Amino acid sequence: MTPPAATGAASAPPRSDEVVVAVTPALLDDGLADLRWLLHDALTAGARTVVVDVARLPQLTSPLLASLLEAHRVCRARGGGVVLRGAGRRTRDVLVRTGLWRVLQVQPAHRRRAG
Repeated sequence: MTPPAATGAASAPPRSDEVVVAVTPALLDDGLADLRWLLHDALTAGARTVVVDVARLPQLTSPLLASLLEAHRVCRARGGGVVLRGAGRRTRDVLVRTGLWRVLQVQPAHRRRAG
């Protein structure tokens, strides 16, 4: 069975140690299946670190966090982890309240260089 076409983006060359998954509200419109497929593909390709760009999301839901934790478990076994990029104040607050700030790394939003 092949996964449905996702509207989010996962970018990495095959067998990359680090994969970036951009999560948008449109990706989550029909639930978490598309995101789970993106994470599954990244992990199947052998990623040790999955960078999840959440800058476009106002907050993270409990089911979304559960999916990220499952991906983190696999990455951790490979010596890596899940990194949240561009987490807003509400997301950081949830991570602190739940203690997940100890588990998931947070990095600032990726800035593009003006060229």
